Amino acid sequence: MAWGTLIAAGVFACGFASGQAFAGSSKQFSGVASFYDKDYQGKTASGSRYDSNKMTCAHRTLPFGTRLSVTDPRSHRVVTVVVNDRGPFVKGRVLDLSYSAAQALRMTGRGLMTVTAAVQ
Repeated sequence: MAWGTLIAAGVFACGFASGQAFAGSSKQFSGVASFYDKDYQGKTASGSRYDSNKMTCAHRTLPFGTRLSVTDPRSHRVVTVVVNDRGPFVKGRVLDLSYSAAQALRMTGRGLMTVTAAVQ
């Protein structure tokens, strides 16, 4: 096995083991996603009212309005969401998805799911 492969595999494994997102580039990351409760109501950090019917998400640092393609690597389902809130604030998670986005990925029965996200 090549040294570069071992280093890449180590970075990948350490990233998931520590709960941090693995970034192959600054435009793609992977990690655990959660979703807003179906009955959640409130304002987002961007100032808009949360709408469970819209395809949105929370991310700690990406600018509001950033569009992400979020993929479930197991089923290969993909949704496009727009960052409109800050979070998640639970260690080890990279995104909080709107309820509609979670339904489209069919993750509402699982609660949490490992996803890959790419900036569009």
